[in-house]
Amino acid sequence: MERVCEVAREAGRATLAFHGRPVAVEHKADDSPLTAADKAAHTLIVEALRRLTPELPVLSEESSEEEKAGRRQWSTFWMVDPLDGTKEFLKGSGEFTVNIALISGAEPVVGVVHVPVSGVTYWGWRDGGAFMAHSGREPVSLRARAASMERLVVVASKDHAGPRVEALLRRLPTASTASLGSSLKFCLIAEGRADFYPRFQPTCEWDTAAAQCVLESAGGAVTDLEGRRLAYNKEQLTNPSFLAFGDPSQDWLALLE
Repeated sequence: MERVCEVAREAGRATLAFHGRPVAVEHKADDSPLTAADKAAHTLIVEALRRLTPELPVLSEESSEEEKAGRRQWSTFWMVDPLDGTKEFLKGSGEFTVNIALISGAEPVVGVVHVPVSGVTYWGWRDGGAFMAHSGREPVSLRARAASMERLVVVASKDHAGPRVEALLRRLPTASTASLGSSLKFCLIAEGRADFYPRFQPTCEWDTAAAQCVLESAGGAVTDLEGRRLAYNKEQLTNPSFLAFGDPSQDWLALLE
C-alpha cells in the first residue's frame, strides 16, 4: 500500500507541473478533454506499476484501444485514472485526483485516491480498512457515518449532476448539498462528512474503481439501481447509473421512487 500510495503522489506532483498554467487541450473520441498533465501522470504510473508488479497488466484511461480490448482476458490488473477531473484541472480548481485501483475478478480490492493540490491521500483495501493522510502527517482511519434522513448531506458532480439529481433533491427539502468534482465525492462519504452520492450521468470504470474501494473499506457501498454492487471488467467499460452511500442499513433506492 505504501508503495502504491507513493506512485499516486509522484503522479500528482507530475500534474502540478502543469496546474494553473496555459495547457494545450486535445479532445478524445468521446469529446472528453486530454492534457499534457494526463499524459505525464499516465506514463509515470504505468511505468511505476510495471516495475512494482511486472506480472500484472495495467489499464489506464489513456491506454491504447488494443489494451482496452484485451483486458477481458485479465483476472487481476491495475485500473488507473491518471487525472480524474480534467475539467476541474482546467478550471484551476483543486478538485482533481489521481486514482489507482487493483481489480480482482469483478471487484476493486485495493484503492488509492490522491489529491495533488491538497496533498491528501485516501486508501483502502479489502478487509484492511480505509485511511487518509495529509502530506507529512500520520494516517487517520476512516469510517462512514450512520445516516440521519432528516439531516442528509448529498454530494453531486459540479458538471454532471443532471435533472434526476435535481428532482431527487427537491424531494429531500431538509438535505444539504455539496458539489464536488472527481472521485472526491466518494471520499467525502468515506470520511463521514457526507451521506449519499447519486449518479445518473455516464462514468467509466476508472472513474470509480479506486474510490469505490476506499468507500467500501470505510463501511459504505456502491450499487447500481437494482441494488447490485457496482462491478468491473464488464463487456463495456462504461458504468450504469449508481448510488454511493455510507450507511448500508438505509433504503437508498426508495429515495428514487
